[in-house]
Amino acid sequence: MITAMPLMVIPLILYNLAMLGVMGGGGIPSLQHDVIVLSMLSGAIWSMALGDLFIVVALVVLFFEILKATRNGSGNLINHMLSMLVFIAFLVEFLLVQDAATQVFFIMMIIALIDVIGGFAVSIRSAGRDVSIGL
Repeated sequence: MITAMPLMVIPLILYNLAMLGVMGGGGIPSLQHDVIVLSMLSGAIWSMALGDLFIVVALVVLFFEILKATRNGSGNLINHMLSMLVFIAFLVEFLLVQDAATQVFFIMMIIALIDVIGGFAVSIRSAGRDVSIGL
């Protein structure tokens, strides 16, 4: 049953923790704070803000969600339904919560939508291969 849990809930929870000020201590303005700063061989300074890190985490989670969609099992349909609920939670929060109306949250919401559509598409495609017609 744990495998039916949609992983896209992780970036949603992390963003809400940042929005409440639990991470970084400053609420949504903390999304612009650098969490990684590296000096490159070229001499340039590369930095990654907390918001950018949220997008990277969401993309990694999307990869694992697509991998989960390729397996056949009884929890697959439940996973798709819960993924749809996570996307709806993203959408409702984006529309109704002022601190969620950011580019970072919007991109994470689109990643959740791709998770829903991609999960259904992969499942339908792999289910089509499992059908055998006996003669």
